[in-house]
Amino acid sequence: MGKVPLEKSNPKEKKTEFSLVRVKNTWHRRMGKQDNTDTVDCVSDAKLYESTTETGTTWTVVSPIVFTYKIIETHNLLDAHNDTLLLGHMTEQQQVEHIRELSKPLKRFIVVDQEVYRIYGSKLIAYLEANNVIYKILALPTTEENKSIEMALKIIEEVNNFSLDRRREPIIAMGGGVCLDIVGLAASLYRRRTPYIRVPTTLLSYIDVSVGAKTGVNFANCKNKLGAYIPPAAAFLDLSFIRTIPRRHISNGLAEMLKMALMKHKCLFEVLEKHGPMLLDTKLQPDNSSCVTATSPATHVAIVTMLEELAPNLWEDDLNRLVDFGHLVSPALEMTVLPSLLHGEAVNIDMSYMVYVSQESGLLTEEEKQRIISCMLGLELPVWHESCTMELIEKSLQDRVKHSGGLIRMPLPVGLGQAEIFNNTPYEILHRAYEKWHYELSSSVKVDLPTPPNAASLPSIGK
Repeated sequence: MGKVPLEKSNPKEKKTEFSLVRVKNTWHRRMGKQDNTDTVDCVSDAKLYESTTETGTTWTVVSPIVFTYKIIETHNLLDAHNDTLLLGHMTEQQQVEHIRELSKPLKRFIVVDQEVYRIYGSKLIAYLEANNVIYKILALPTTEENKSIEMALKIIEEVNNFSLDRRREPIIAMGGGVCLDIVGLAASLYRRRTPYIRVPTTLLSYIDVSVGAKTGVNFANCKNKLGAYIPPAAAFLDLSFIRTIPRRHISNGLAEMLKMALMKHKCLFEVLEKHGPMLLDTKLQPDNSSCVTATSPATHVAIVTMLEELAPNLWEDDLNRLVDFGHLVSPALEMTVLPSLLHGEAVNIDMSYMVYVSQESGLLTEEEKQRIISCMLGLELPVWHESCTMELIEKSLQDRVKHSGGLIRMPLPVGLGQAEIFNNTPYEILHRAYEKWHYELSSSVKVDLPTPPNAASLPSIGK
């Protein structure tokens, strides 16, 4: 599941390395190179180490775990002629063709957020019936308040009653981030791991939750305290779902996009800075040429930059993570004021404070700080909250140290589109930044910030 360094040898220890080979459906350990490779069905990537000392024998297993999952941008996912929802997760074209040739109907269990079902339920049913699918749809109120192990167990019970073939019949989750998280955890628990598919229907889940491996539910009044690192078999991204979500939820998703822009991509920041209101107005739908120019690259870059950070560190073996920007204080803030703040709103308040920490640390200029805050306001995101007190910040950072190997591992912008991880930010800077943040932004709806640079030209945001 991660890199497993072998311990240094003890001079008195006898250590042997074995390969693991399969011969006629039976696995055997083999030492050194084998000449009779013709009789071997396959050789595992796993290794078995045997160490013998005076006190006994120790066996060490090093077994690489490889997950392959696809993130597919598509259109008209619920069009009866589009089989992506049913077959898009398969990795081999030969397998897809075989399924198409069979007369046996497919079987699918679908968990849908109840609000999504209200809007798309009839279209989903028509799609499944047009494709001769045996199905069960479970519509649930997947809100942050209901994100619990009890809801995950309810899903598992319904899946069990439906009698899925866990190898060939993936569970489908359709909804926002909460829905995708809960269903992912339920799937990871049922039969120790049942494949599942993510269909994000909010902007935040489109560019954040759907592309990673995390699943989870809230527990003991803490956000995502129970969970697993099990990626979906596939995530299917269809921007048309975003048309029906409220404007506030567009802003909510743009917060995660802004996070990646501040950490890694200056040109993406400039697009959000100059064209944020247009993205809000159009709900990122490519209805005209100007929106196509901004929308398609913006979502693409946000996803690619997220994948660059997540794919090499899927199980978070490395705790220095730029994607944690905005997530040091926001989990506690979000749970404290639940349900008044959406996830992206809490993240943005966290980022807003950390921008002041960066500026107070000499990592950002005053102009850069003002541009970032102005961009946040242009995206209609909150930049301050009365419940984000210095006491809550201190407690959150203490918890961060406790659960991050004794280091705070604080991602901070060091310019627009650049970031580094810091472990030694003095309390005095945190406190001064808080005082300045509170003074300047506690009435943020009236903040007089400089207008963004001339928006006449749209920068290219390709790498």
